[in-house]
Amino acid sequence: MEFEIRLSGAVEVRAADRRGDLGSTKARLALASLAWDAGRTVGVDTLIRRIWDDHPPGKPAAALHAYVSRIRAALRIAGADAPRIVSRTHSYVMYVDPDRVDLRCYTSRVEQARSLRDSDDKEAALRLLDRAEKCWHGEPLAGITGSWAEHLRATVGETRLAAAMIRTGILLDEGKFADAVPVLLPLAEEHPVDEALAERLAVALYGSNRTAEATRLLQRTRQRVVRDIGLDAGRGLHRVHQGILSGTPASALLRQEGAAGAKPARPTRRVPDNLPRDIPWVGRRDELRSLTSALCEGQGASAVVVTVEAIDGMPGVGKTALATHVGHRLRDRFPDGVLFLSLGGGSPDRTATTPARALTELLRLLGMNSQELPYKTDELVALWRSVARDRRMLVILDDAASSDQVAPLLPGASPTAVMVTSRRRLPGLPGVRPLSLDVLPPQDAMALFTRRLGARGGVDEADMAEIVRICGHLPLAIEIAASRLLARPSWTTSDLLHQLRGARLAQLHDGERAMTHVFALSYRALTTEQQLVFRRVGLHAGIEFGPHAVAALTGLSADTAGQVMDELLTQHLVVEKSPYRFTMHDLLHGYARSLVEAGDTDSREESRQAVRRLMDHYLHAADRADRLAYPFRSRIDIGAGAPDPPGPELADAHTAEQWLITERGNLLHTLDWLADHGTAHQLACAVHVLAGFLEMEGHLVTAEPLLRRAVAHWHTAGDSAARARALLDLSAVYNHSARYAEGISVANEALETARALGDLRLESECIHQLSIPLWQTGQYTQVRTLHQHSLSFLPQTDNKRQIARSRNMLGIAHLHLAENQEALECFSRALAEFTELGDERGRYSALNNIAKLCQRMGDPEAAESAYREAISVAEGMGNRREKATLRMNLASLLDTLGKTDEALALYGEALPVLRAVGDRRAEAIALNGTGRAHRAAGRAEEALPWHVTALSVIRRIHAVSEEADVLYDLALTERATGRVTQAVAHLEESRAISRRISAPAEEERAARALAGIRGVLAERRTNS
Repeated sequence: MEFEIRLSGAVEVRAADRRGDLGSTKARLALASLAWDAGRTVGVDTLIRRIWDDHPPGKPAAALHAYVSRIRAALRIAGADAPRIVSRTHSYVMYVDPDRVDLRCYTSRVEQARSLRDSDDKEAALRLLDRAEKCWHGEPLAGITGSWAEHLRATVGETRLAAAMIRTGILLDEGKFADAVPVLLPLAEEHPVDEALAERLAVALYGSNRTAEATRLLQRTRQRVVRDIGLDAGRGLHRVHQGILSGTPASALLRQEGAAGAKPARPTRRVPDNLPRDIPWVGRRDELRSLTSALCEGQGASAVVVTVEAIDGMPGVGKTALATHVGHRLRDRFPDGVLFLSLGGGSPDRTATTPARALTELLRLLGMNSQELPYKTDELVALWRSVARDRRMLVILDDAASSDQVAPLLPGASPTAVMVTSRRRLPGLPGVRPLSLDVLPPQDAMALFTRRLGARGGVDEADMAEIVRICGHLPLAIEIAASRLLARPSWTTSDLLHQLRGARLAQLHDGERAMTHVFALSYRALTTEQQLVFRRVGLHAGIEFGPHAVAALTGLSADTAGQVMDELLTQHLVVEKSPYRFTMHDLLHGYARSLVEAGDTDSREESRQAVRRLMDHYLHAADRADRLAYPFRSRIDIGAGAPDPPGPELADAHTAEQWLITERGNLLHTLDWLADHGTAHQLACAVHVLAGFLEMEGHLVTAEPLLRRAVAHWHTAGDSAARARALLDLSAVYNHSARYAEGISVANEALETARALGDLRLESECIHQLSIPLWQTGQYTQVRTLHQHSLSFLPQTDNKRQIARSRNMLGIAHLHLAENQEALECFSRALAEFTELGDERGRYSALNNIAKLCQRMGDPEAAESAYREAISVAEGMGNRREKATLRMNLASLLDTLGKTDEALALYGEALPVLRAVGDRRAEAIALNGTGRAHRAAGRAEEALPWHVTALSVIRRIHAVSEEADVLYDLALTERATGRVTQAVAHLEESRAISRRISAPAEEERAARALAGIRGVLAERRTNS
């Protein structure tokens, strides 16, 4: 008979349409106490505290016994399914399936939904949340007072809040803002100072076009936080509020960074003072703080060495504006004057100011008659330093050309401070402290544009955000864009945005200024070789690049290209993100490309050849790297007798893997370019070269359609061997994404081709690739047969690496078929062969398999040693997927050894990586192992969501071997939490799968667990 113990709403026992009579409130509270801990022993003292707080009756144990008797009577309405309450020494335990207790069922399903959401199974998560809601009948323990009742309500309230956040997180990700609002609104009233909840609701309201409500909610929440908690609200509320005001798309608000503005100090006026006009200031808070602090050092005493601050950065980044603004802010700190002098270093149209001319101007600004000043530079330097020795001045030397130009202008031992701005870095100045300016953060860029526009109609917040993005957050570009809009009263921000999208660099002009002119000044100051490199870098479509890519584009040697890049770096025309990895600001990149497209210096054919050389560079470098990183692959020769273009030095497998990872974006772009502009043959060669990398790094969406095109090309070309290798590449991608049936199909097709060609090496590789999805779908006998055959002919090929790989895979088949001695012999011989070859990947694979065998044979110490050695070997490799898998395997052993904390830490490291590379099978194993570790630590209820999520993932990918394991572990956890009926069903399912795939050890394991559960059930029936 179906029955339920309800703790939400009124506490009661229900069976069909009947209710058990519990009588008093205390009896209902006693039932709630036992049911909440269903399957767990609860001490008498604990029950007394829960029922009576600190005011128990004279004989509380007797009263409790009476309540338990009444509860037993009420439970009899459930008939044969009635829960049992067993009395033990100073304790009670209620044996009932926790899912029969509504609140236990509710909290369990919410936790399972959370885990499913984290595993990206959002539909299953929503279904579980819907099922959880069916368990909810109102306020927990309604009408019952007391400390424990309040504690339970608070605990379940947190779970209810979590359920709402999970549901609305999924809804918001799908853009269903209006659907999220009614879920969040009532909870916001219950939790008025929960900032995360308020942020989420504000985004939902804003996304539902209820902007006014969203802003009122944020203001109200901030006020309540200050009033009730006494602290300022967190940055999250501010970010969301600013995002709403700036028109940021709702879907991006919770991830958007923000920054608070700082008001500039009100300037005071001192003389001599020729500072340019200050502007209303936005942003640069850290830079202002750094400069202000540095320039105010030693105030009140004569300095021994002058303070020199050098501000450098790309054209238009705001160097002069920052120096000028600092000068205005610090006027009162420099009573003897603030001097501004332009040195003309950024203009190729005129000669940079000489030191003598600059000194003459500085002395004239101090009131000296220029007719009476000396002519020789040395005499001017001496006079300048003598005059400045006792003066506390701030001198701004703007647009410096070089260190040699600036050095004579430094006033020596003086309280005077100097700020220098330059498009170039200025090494060699004594005491200089450089400050390199980057573009503005997005929020500051928006604020600059908004402030420049002032109160103006026709402004759309979303348009403004896109305009500053197109401007690359470069201050001068933003200023010009705003000025252009102000000069056209009939335009809206939408009109300006339309113009910028057409040709943004050409449209960034306002009558007086143009970004192309600003960039042209820097470009014309370059040498011929520097100009060539600058232009050709504009043809590189990737985000980052190295000297070899520049060499390919320009025809220079890699050393020369690197030297020129260093020179462009000094002049802030490129940025070095990491050693020898360069990038270029979007606007500068567009300007460089425009110079090429103009055709004045580079013909169209020269540009085409440069790009083709770049593609060849990446393709051939990737081929060399792939052969080192993945030496076991069966390869197509892409060289066709052509000389290999020069490329990076790749000494070993680790260096090669790191190069592939570093160049990931450029390699993917190479594939895209070849797919659009290359021949079918070039694309087929490229996708073959990169197939191993794409599969290992999880770029499966990119790989599959290109591999299909490659298979079709080789078929059309009549190259059966190349087509078979392309099929192997495609099979590997299918297996990685757990599409095992497709992986088996194409690998079989490749195998048939190899046998028809009589190519034994290719046949062996086809067998190896085919055995992977067969193993992962539990077809161990077939795997064994295939590799026994492979090892019968492989010695003829003298391919020692393939012999070791085949022996290793044969060992895996023996392992799963419980042929332990045969497995050990295979793994041991494979390890020796890999070691002799120096194949580190093979070594840690064999060690991992030896560890699994030791674990199965009951030698956990040997297993742990082998796992740790495997991890140590793998540390030198770059493949994050395989390293994560090894950590996961070690974790699976550690929880059985009682090292639960380390196991959980390893699972926590591995799981995000496995998800990132799309390895669903390994993800499920890690999820299941995490649940097993929690169960080993006595947290069976916490373990349940992990197993449920693992089962969901495994069933989606049809990995039947792992399905048997997950069902077994899920059943053990269900048994531990009192869900006996579900445990029996899942064990029977696990046993049936194991029998079907010929896994006797797993079948016996499930049978033993079933016998154990049934024995306990029989004993309980006898005792009752």
